[in-house]
Amino acid sequence: MRTAEISRYGSAALWILAVAAVYYGAARLGLLQQLVRGQVTPLWPPTGVALAGLLVFGLRIWPGIALGALLVNASLGPSVLAVLAIAAGNTLAPVCAYLLLRRARFREELDRLRDVLALVFLGALAGMLISSTAGSGVLVLAGALDASEFWPTWSVWWTGDAMGVLVVTPFLLVLRRARWPHETGIGRWIEGAALVVGTILVTILATSTTGSTLLFLTFPFLIWAAFRFQLAGAAPCALAVSTLTILAAAREDGPFAGRDLFTNMVTLQAFNGAAALTALLLAAVITERNETHEEIKRVCSRLAEMVAGVEPHERADPDR
Repeated sequence: MRTAEISRYGSAALWILAVAAVYYGAARLGLLQQLVRGQVTPLWPPTGVALAGLLVFGLRIWPGIALGALLVNASLGPSVLAVLAIAAGNTLAPVCAYLLLRRARFREELDRLRDVLALVFLGALAGMLISSTAGSGVLVLAGALDASEFWPTWSVWWTGDAMGVLVVTPFLLVLRRARWPHETGIGRWIEGAALVVGTILVTILATSTTGSTLLFLTFPFLIWAAFRFQLAGAAPCALAVSTLTILAAAREDGPFAGRDLFTNMVTLQAFNGAAALTALLLAAVITERNETHEEIKRVCSRLAEMVAGVEPHERADPDR
């Protein structure tokens, strides 16, 4: 019994350390595109990592999130108390988002429209209010930001955390269930490769051209991914589109050239939010439609078997 307990606790500790390491690595990547005070970014991948970890492993891995957040903010915060407060907010936000999703009976497969809506409104928009409010408030109270900068910082923080949930969490959930498709034909591989290459090239073109109208050229590819590959195609394509667009915004290139920070953030997050929602919602609707179609086929098949079993008895009945 003691050996089993030691093994269980050892396994939990390893998962906690693994989550902390992935959280920290994702944070360092996110900080490459910081916009406010070296620590507020338009896409914060650790929130997506944290929520995905909680959905997969449960609440037992929350110390890993706290440890990762503490390590990231240790070199960024203006004081020890501020670092602890920001790390607490970064931990509490995904934990509350997880509890809200569990209460809504969220399914990790994201194969129902209600699951996508729950992820958007409960996981991303509602849950991330905690980290953005706590983080921005702490920076103002610590004197690292002027009071007049609270709302601009809060908006970037909130949308960045929310985009981390909308873009990164679905991708990680898909990656967890990914299996090598042994029976897939060559045509399907060609279509998938064309989708990936086309999505990247069109996004690069759209973000390299002055004017924001070309950004919406990416939507046909997101729709293609959702229709043909459902979440397995929609989630990676949405992540690629959002990442390339954020890189262009950080460089102030293409549609983001010559504009102030607020205008760029509105354009960037409106586009990223619309792209993620289009991909995820459409993928869920198509998955539900396909499952309904398969269920109808199964019911029709069972009815046909029942009818075929009844007809011989009717022909054998001498009274008819």
